[in-house]
Amino acid sequence: QMEDPIQLKEEGNKYFQANDYEKAVQSYTQAMKLNKEKALQAVLYRNRAACFLKKEEYAKAASDASRAIDINASDIKALYRRSQALEKLGKLDQAFKDAQKCATIEPRNKNFQETLRRLGANIQEKVSAGGALRVQFSTDSRVQKMFEILLDENSEKEKREKAANNLIVLGREEAGAERIFQNNGVSLLLQLIETQNAELILAAVRTLSGMCAGHKARATAILHYLGIDNICMWMSVDNEEISLAVCNLLQTITDCLLGQGKEEHHGKEEAVVLDTKKDLRTITLRLLDMLVSKKVSGQGRDRALNLLNKNIPRKDLKDQDNSRTIFVVDNGLKKILKVVGQIPELPECLPLTENTQLTASVLLNKLYDDLRCDPERDNYRVICEEYIKSKIDPQDMDKTLHAVQMVSGVLQGPFDLGNKLLGMKGIMEMMVSLCGSEREIDQLVAVEALIHASTKLSRATFIISNGVTLLKEIYKKTKNEKIKIRALVGLCKLGSAGGTDYGLRQFAEGSTEKLAKQCRKWLCNTSIDARTRKWAVEGMAYLTFDADVKDDFVEDQPALQAMFELAKTSDKTILYSVASALVNCTNSYDTKELVPELVQLAKFSKQHVPEEHPKDKKDFVVKRVKRLLKAGVVSALVCMVKADTAILTDQSKELIARVFLALCEDPKDRGTIVAQGGGKALIPLAVEGTEVGKIKASHALAKIAAISNPDMAFPGERVYEVVRPLVRLLDTERDGLQNYEALLALTNFSGRSDKLRMKIIKEKALPDIENYMFENHDQLRQAATECMCNLVVNKEVQERFVADGNDRLKLVVLLCGEDDEKVQVAAAGALAMLTAAQKKLCSKMTEVTTQWLEILQRLCLHDNMKVQHRGLVITFNLISADKELAKKLVETELLEILTYIGKQEDDPEKQHVINAARDCLTKCLDYGLIKPLSRA
Repeated sequence: QMEDPIQLKEEGNKYFQANDYEKAVQSYTQAMKLNKEKALQAVLYRNRAACFLKKEEYAKAASDASRAIDINASDIKALYRRSQALEKLGKLDQAFKDAQKCATIEPRNKNFQETLRRLGANIQEKVSAGGALRVQFSTDSRVQKMFEILLDENSEKEKREKAANNLIVLGREEAGAERIFQNNGVSLLLQLIETQNAELILAAVRTLSGMCAGHKARATAILHYLGIDNICMWMSVDNEEISLAVCNLLQTITDCLLGQGKEEHHGKEEAVVLDTKKDLRTITLRLLDMLVSKKVSGQGRDRALNLLNKNIPRKDLKDQDNSRTIFVVDNGLKKILKVVGQIPELPECLPLTENTQLTASVLLNKLYDDLRCDPERDNYRVICEEYIKSKIDPQDMDKTLHAVQMVSGVLQGPFDLGNKLLGMKGIMEMMVSLCGSEREIDQLVAVEALIHASTKLSRATFIISNGVTLLKEIYKKTKNEKIKIRALVGLCKLGSAGGTDYGLRQFAEGSTEKLAKQCRKWLCNTSIDARTRKWAVEGMAYLTFDADVKDDFVEDQPALQAMFELAKTSDKTILYSVASALVNCTNSYDTKELVPELVQLAKFSKQHVPEEHPKDKKDFVVKRVKRLLKAGVVSALVCMVKADTAILTDQSKELIARVFLALCEDPKDRGTIVAQGGGKALIPLAVEGTEVGKIKASHALAKIAAISNPDMAFPGERVYEVVRPLVRLLDTERDGLQNYEALLALTNFSGRSDKLRMKIIKEKALPDIENYMFENHDQLRQAATECMCNLVVNKEVQERFVADGNDRLKLVVLLCGEDDEKVQVAAAGALAMLTAAQKKLCSKMTEVTTQWLEILQRLCLHDNMKVQHRGLVITFNLISADKELAKKLVETELLEILTYIGKQEDDPEKQHVINAARDCLTKCLDYGLIKPLSRA
């Protein structure tokens, strides 16, 4: 039997394609049991739902689709499959809501639109037939029937699943939630939770979440009835689905108590609402208690930390009230420190996951940043210092280790505070002395602490002078892989912090390939715990500065895959390290251009001149990019972009944007990047982060948007979010390539729809585009003119040309006389559309420049048929606009030109040109300006 959930998923897909739905269900179910990744779990539920639809087991299909949606609320496939299942079950209003969500996400999808029309018609028919549909969802007897089925152990499994699914759906409707609440539903839901049946517990908790959403009175009543202690106990269980569902319930209740979301109070329930501040404090205290309880699972601890992270610090620093943060600092800071001070290798350690301690460090950082003044920060620091000092005991090494681990944890949180704690008497010396201990656990904790401390530059000199030798000895002597890998990363990091690779070069004798090879082995060794393997990623982030190392690394597909897999975990340091390694491998870091004259001068004076490594030349970089794309780097980057804001720092965003820009260099690769979600992932990178990061992401978007179908690359409303980053690249502070590719992208967008043209106008891009039409650079002028050619279809743009006191029309006419054919094609196209849409511009064209007639004649005689045809269309527009203007044209050599072209024999290749000339002559004939003989 296979034990890889991804392989099982692929096996299920093959069975599904072969119409063997039973075996497909078995494969997906087995994969679910083995899988631990949420995103994959959602796909498995979604796929199994498709099987149940084919088997006509609609209740199961709806249940599985709901589980997928619980993981990812915008999973369009799951939403559509649930809509199909609910329709078959007769739940037309719920099916309609799901179909409506699908149509909102993808408004151009014909299937969704057709489904909405069909469901709407069916609902209208049933409602007009006596309101049977509403009765079906609101009767008290139906609610009672659901509970009877669920609480009856002898009920058929399928009936129980159907009842559970119906209950969840009912709880999300205001009318349904009220009926459950009024019919002793909370008590019955509590009975379901107490059955210890995972499926029933999930159904009950999800129903309660639906009932609480947007209703403060009901949420408060449910909180008091269930009891916060019970809720925290359920969240503490070692079952990820249940723990997450209870966490969502508590978050929903908290949102109501904080006054977030829509509130709907209904008479009787007003009396239930008590002091929300008291309830919020009680919830906070219980969450803090969970942090240090041995009865709480690692997942439960993570949930408590996540809830504190989300709800305690202010969301807007302009809000003056940070009382929730002060309360947590006074009542729970020591408990958070206890979590970061845990050592998993010691027997008394609390149950933890791989992310628990990092999440606690993130919470420490958020709380510290939320403090408003120095006295508040001093209080925070004093609590930390006193608690850490209380753990230092020369007679109890384990206790002292916890103190060092706490400092290490704080160093990953608030920067300023970590630096101050390193200055406490004896802390640095204790770290160095522990490195020399015979106990492996001492070495492990001390090396980690030194690594985190080395990022604080004020301490780096002390560590380099005292710690490098110890780290070398540890690396050479220890047989413990966990310690060896940390010692290596410590050497790398110390060299970086000191502004030199002193420690690393001394140890590696000028070569880093050997160390990198060892790091790659650790990455691929799944027998080593994930926490230790993550250090190998950080090592590679430093070692890939070496050109030989980065070239070998991208050749090692297993090592790359292992790194990409680790990037999916919620770890700020690892995410930054992966991004750094990828920046190094793609050479997407900034480099200073060497001025040839200065290089020669330096050589003449016998000074050292840095030379580019052969493997850093363009050909090698391109090969590395191709290998990374083949290895699936885009999917890894997309996962990284989806990380929580506390994990994905602005610096990490910038690094990811740099990598994306390097990957987009070759137009042939851009389709692959779009297909794997790269286009969507770039949008938030272009909107938030460092200024450099936003520009790099915008440039990558421009490269994709310039040659891709916008509807495919940025489906739905997402395409409108891309316009602003593109317009930002038109700034004169950006380089010429960024300006050019942004113009190409806007040209592509402006040719798609008037709504996109309006968005470009709204973002105030027109003045910039017009400025580039004056640009001396041929390609920029051409791109700007082509963009304007598409934009003039819009009425608002046309009105700007019609308005008095501007030279817009003059510029377009003069551009028609340029020698550059591409500029002529674009300018003549714009002029043809303008004169066709606005008759006023026909007469205005003859006034803006004395060269207008000469330019028009040159267009009509041009060798390029595109230019010639557009010139003839302009001529037809002028003749059609006004008889007097037509008479003026007939009196010029233009009549001879039209006659010459019109008399030519029919030719399929240039028939459109001949017909345009004949149309002009016909119009003149209608005016009586020429005789029929002239058409002979």
